Amino acid sequence: MLNTLPTPLPDSNEGDSQRVTAITPASAKGALVVPFIFHSAGDKAAHRFLEFFGATIRNKNTRAAYLNACHKFFRWCDARGVVELSQIKPLLVAAFIEEETHLREPQTVKQELAALRQLFDYLVTGHIIETNPATSVKGPAYSLDQGKTPILSRDQARTLLDSIPLTKKDGRPDLIGLRDRALIGLMIFSFARVSAVIGMKVEDYRQNGKRYQVQLHEKGGKFHRLPVHHSAEEYLDAYIEAAGLGEEKKMPLFRSTTGCSGVLNEVAMSRGDVLRMIKRRAKAADLPTDIGCHTFRGTGITAYLENKGTIENAQMIAQHKSPRTTKLYDRRRQDVALDEIERIQL
Repeated sequence: MLNTLPTPLPDSNEGDSQRVTAITPASAKGALVVPFIFHSAGDKAAHRFLEFFGATIRNKNTRAAYLNACHKFFRWCDARGVVELSQIKPLLVAAFIEEETHLREPQTVKQELAALRQLFDYLVTGHIIETNPATSVKGPAYSLDQGKTPILSRDQARTLLDSIPLTKKDGRPDLIGLRDRALIGLMIFSFARVSAVIGMKVEDYRQNGKRYQVQLHEKGGKFHRLPVHHSAEEYLDAYIEAAGLGEEKKMPLFRSTTGCSGVLNEVAMSRGDVLRMIKRRAKAADLPTDIGCHTFRGTGITAYLENKGTIENAQMIAQHKSPRTTKLYDRRRQDVALDEIERIQL
């Protein structure tokens, strides 16, 4: 038995309207919005849409990105009078991708196309539609030999870490400062994704022989264990001791605060929390404020390679599937290119 309730979609940049209905089992709390076009195909189609996002995509960030891409496409279809799934043909998908190519970055459009292909594949295997209209559609050409994520030089990274206050005016430890230094330091010295770090429990920082190691919560439910750099170990020890987290093994390691109180609560920081913190710390240190969470992954990898580390080992530490991905974070070539350009004398 289904409850069918009208639910508005989040605001769209395109301003297109879309008829939507939230379909959810009667016992469920909240609802996942299903585009109206699925209702003309029956409840089975609506359920198949829900299953695709709720059962086949485990990573919440991927789920959110794919859901946004699919809703954008069905809004676009609805605005053009396409009200049945059988009306969606390769030319229609190609027209959508062509429009998006002029509005978005190529990698964003390729992700949108991937979301549509996978959703339609799931509808085909569920016998909702006969063929996948997105299979034959080509995405925009895209080739990148260097990432766009802004990174910090070694001096800038040191300036940022040193600028974070560790004690308050009355001499007491500044728990927020100690937390932020430990979090940024760990991302730099382990090349860790922000989601892997904020997913850590206190017990994920543990002693292994004479040294400590961290257990990072990577994509797909995987765990990645790494020895801890001595600087990161120093930062983590200072934070855990001052915050009194040593015995709270099952609780989040990096915790948010209650309002502006400066008091840590028991809720893990979100990626948004970390991004706002980074922007605030960068501004206070008079550093570029266009940096983000991923900045420290690139900063650590570049510093490692500058110190004669190898791409192969950097790939292993960063848990990249391909060395090509690791090379996107290597910014040593920027300095070399600038030196060569300056040889042009007139």
